[in-house]
Amino acid sequence: MERKKASDYPQELLDLFHEYQHGAISRRAFLDGAQKFAIGGLTAAAIYESLKPNFAWAQQVAPTDPRISTERVTVQSPRGHGSISGLLAKPAGGGRQPGILVIHENRGLNPYVEDVARRLAAANFVAFAPDGLSSVGGYPGNEEEGAAKFREVDRDKMTEDFEAAARWLKARADVSGRIGVTGFCFGGGIANVLAVRMGTDLAAAAPYYGAAPPAADVPKIKAAVMVHHGQADTRLVEAWPAYEAALKAAGVTYEGYIYPNAQHGFHNDTTPRYDEAAAKQSWDRTLAWFNRHVRG
Repeated sequence: MERKKASDYPQELLDLFHEYQHGAISRRAFLDGAQKFAIGGLTAAAIYESLKPNFAWAQQVAPTDPRISTERVTVQSPRGHGSISGLLAKPAGGGRQPGILVIHENRGLNPYVEDVARRLAAANFVAFAPDGLSSVGGYPGNEEEGAAKFREVDRDKMTEDFEAAARWLKARADVSGRIGVTGFCFGGGIANVLAVRMGTDLAAAAPYYGAAPPAADVPKIKAAVMVHHGQADTRLVEAWPAYEAALKAAGVTYEGYIYPNAQHGFHNDTTPRYDEAAAKQSWDRTLAWFNRHVRG
């Protein structure tokens, strides 16, 4: 399939797909809404297929890359669902390194997020990407089914699972004792939640287009926070000044960036919403942030 860019689509259509991806409308409602853009022989179904993730585009660090080693692990989570599984990716050179937790979007641990964990391992971090769908059989290999499974999982218990994963990572013998967290969309929101919940046990957070925590909770944050948003992601962009003000008032070390013309999901290189310039710049900033505040 030819790779398209966000600029190839009307913003109204991208916003409609965003609503579908976040469960605000059904697939049928998306197709009905997309029908008005189906011109020149293009069908609404074809538009839908062109906007779906293509994981063949995403692999930047192969599982067989000699710089890293990977394994599937299961972490105990007594306050959550009992356990949570995921992908552990480490530098092949060994030694004690900082740890980074990687939290997926609202469809489970898909190949894109696994690749993000491998990218971190290649940058000399011990990365763990847990699957919030572990309690319902794990990511099913299909985004639509993954979204449906995601809605089945108790959200409070899933949050406990992610915190258990973070504390397990921090305690590992091959981790320096300092950890950070990054996440995307839902995972960006969880990164903010963990910053609130973990206090001094978390060194840094780099949420991508994630919901901000309540302002009253921000003083609990002791991690250094770097926030990334796409300019076209208007709901979250409009919420950023209040979060920034709360971070500033609480004396939290932070930086925040809004990437011009970028969409929600701009870091995800499996969809047309991917913005190469914003993704690369934000990732360079994230790695520098983790090297400064987690590697320290």
